[in-house]
Amino acid sequence: MRNRSIRVEVTIGADIDALWRLTQDPDLHARWDARFSRIVPESAGDDGAWRFRYERRMLGLTIRGTGIGRGSRSSADGSRTSALRFTTRDRRSPLRDGRGYWRYEPVDGGTRFITGYDYEPGWGRAADAVVRTLVAWMTAASFARLRRWAETGEEPERWPLWRIALGPGRDRPRASDCVRSVGRPSAMSDAPRALAHLGAP
Repeated sequence: MRNRSIRVEVTIGADIDALWRLTQDPDLHARWDARFSRIVPESAGDDGAWRFRYERRMLGLTIRGTGIGRGSRSSADGSRTSALRFTTRDRRSPLRDGRGYWRYEPVDGGTRFITGYDYEPGWGRAADAVVRTLVAWMTAASFARLRRWAETGEEPERWPLWRIALGPGRDRPRASDCVRSVGRPSAMSDAPRALAHLGAP
């Protein structure tokens, strides 16, 4: 993959255990992460990797794909990581083969939650200039509503993307609450070693 990676970061006022549960449970993950509409675990290997199917509904279509992930709870500094690879054969998908990670870092008052990921575009490089910017925004908006859920218990379904983007007033999750970048070489610098060793999704 060419390095046009996406990186998003937010600090959440919740401990790592609480955040781990909201992000690693497939049913809970699909509730706040706008990049997925459904995640279905299929099998787990002896090495800790687990395979899954995913769906993304958009514009009346349902894009389906497969993935493989692995989480880690062990780190001397108290941080945790999780790695992921995904793919789809659906030609309608703007995202094809992809890889990414989550990093959880304990900080005063909560957890710094970081993702870095990249993918092969499905609609060509020219269209991807727009798609990648939109996907980065979707990721940040998702992180913002995850933070609201973790900190206040306010369920993410209250905040569909259109309401985050266009809703009135300041008291709403906003993508601008997060730090995000597109295309920086450092976006994948925090990727765990497990990412390089994951098999094909």
